[in-house]
Amino acid sequence: MCFTAGSSRAQSYPLKSVQIIIPYQAGSSVDVVFRILAPRLSDHLGQQTIVVNRPGGAATIGMNAVAKATPDGHTMGVATLSFATNPHFMTDQMPFNSEKDLTPVSLVTRTPLVLTVSAEVPVKTVKELITLARAKPDTLNYASAGIASSSHLAGALFASMSGIKITHVPFSTTGSGTGLAGGQTQIQITGIPSSLPNIKSGRSIALAVTTAKRVAALPGVPPLAEAGVPDFEMSEWAALLTPTGTPRAAIDRIYRDLLKTAADTEVRQRIENLAVQIVCSTPEELAGHLKKERVIWARMAAEVNAAEKKTVRLIP
Repeated sequence: MCFTAGSSRAQSYPLKSVQIIIPYQAGSSVDVVFRILAPRLSDHLGQQTIVVNRPGGAATIGMNAVAKATPDGHTMGVATLSFATNPHFMTDQMPFNSEKDLTPVSLVTRTPLVLTVSAEVPVKTVKELITLARAKPDTLNYASAGIASSSHLAGALFASMSGIKITHVPFSTTGSGTGLAGGQTQIQITGIPSSLPNIKSGRSIALAVTTAKRVAALPGVPPLAEAGVPDFEMSEWAALLTPTGTPRAAIDRIYRDLLKTAADTEVRQRIENLAVQIVCSTPEELAGHLKKERVIWARMAAEVNAAEKKTVRLIP
């Protein structure tokens, strides 16, 4: 009888609407993707899937709300690269334990980044850029959307792995691309969608993508690992997590219905048109991904924090 009762409760999930908390503002790239997924996910779950924006605190405010939510599968959160990096850059400010308070559901998407240089920089390849940077250490600037953003950390990782010294210039808004086009900075590694306008206009030149394989949106641009920095691989990513203690039956149901949602031709096409790759990993695969990311950024944190002593701050 106990077994039957437990099985009945598992089969009845979800009992109410499911909330997906996004720790970024409405209209952000992550927000756009999950608003595409949500309606069809609602159809499969049989309950409404509601996207809620809780931005602030370098994505810690929204994820803290998820960590503190009732662990019944009706509240999920969208973790991104900052989820793996924040514990190393905000050691005294983390309101939750990212390893203990949240449980993996699925790595949903990956977004390739692209290394671009200002058209004013006299290089056409990654190897030429590295040669120039080594000849003139600390004279080239790389732009980012802020401290510990994916563009900041990608630039720091590129500098570390290629053995060059370049200066980080964090912008307080999303104007980092404007800085590159205007000549305030010379290098940037950021998402492909936001980089395309400058690439198409000729104001910047795409030298490499950060994923292991070429990207359809930039078919003629090689991966960094092939272009001069062996083993380089990095992407922005988005994953679903639930509060620790959520029943495995609920996690499995979300994962299965997420797979069905991602298999929808229209949904997949709309997301891939944003130069975003759909992954939909298992919970175990996401756990492995998070472990790998934590190792990488724990090692990089000391290097980045030391390098920031020379940071130039621009507010466009």
